[in-house]
Amino acid sequence: MRIEVDDLSSPLIAEFLEQHIEDMKSISPPESKHALDLDALKSPEITFWSVWYQNKLAGCGAIKELDNTHAEIKSMRTASGFRKKGVASSLLKHIIKISEERGYKRLSLETGSMPFFLAAHRLYEKFGFEYCEPFANYTEDPYSKFMCKTLEHEA
Repeated sequence: MRIEVDDLSSPLIAEFLEQHIEDMKSISPPESKHALDLDALKSPEITFWSVWYQNKLAGCGAIKELDNTHAEIKSMRTASGFRKKGVASSLLKHIIKISEERGYKRLSLETGSMPFFLAAHRLYEKFGFEYCEPFANYTEDPYSKFMCKTLEHEA
C-alpha cells in the first residue's frame, strides 16, 4: 500500500471524488452535506492524499488546516473493492502522524450520523477520537456527528 500527496489532477481521482459526493448527496440532505468537491479540495490549506495498492486507487483522505494548532479530516473514502483491508486505518495513522509532525494539537472531523457511517464511527473511536461539539463553522445538525482527538507531540 502506498500513500502519497495527490495534486488532484488525475481523472481517476476526479471520478472517485465525484462518486463520494454523489454518495453523500444520496444519504444526507443538501444542508447537511459537508463533502468538498474537487475544486474546494485544491485550496492551499488542504493536503490531500491518495492510497494506492498495486497501481489501483484504494482510497483517499485530506486534512484542512483550521489554524496553526487545529486541523480537520476531510474526504476520507475507501474504494468499495478495498473495504475491510486496512486502507482507512493506514491512511488515518498517516494523517495523525503528519498532523503531529505539523504541530497540530487537535484533529477534528464531521461525519454523518446515519447507519451508513457506523463503520467510520468505529474506525475513529478505535484511533482515540471522541464525540464533541461542533467546531469551526459547523452547527448542531441531526445528520452530523463531530469527533476530535487531542494530539501528542514528542518533547
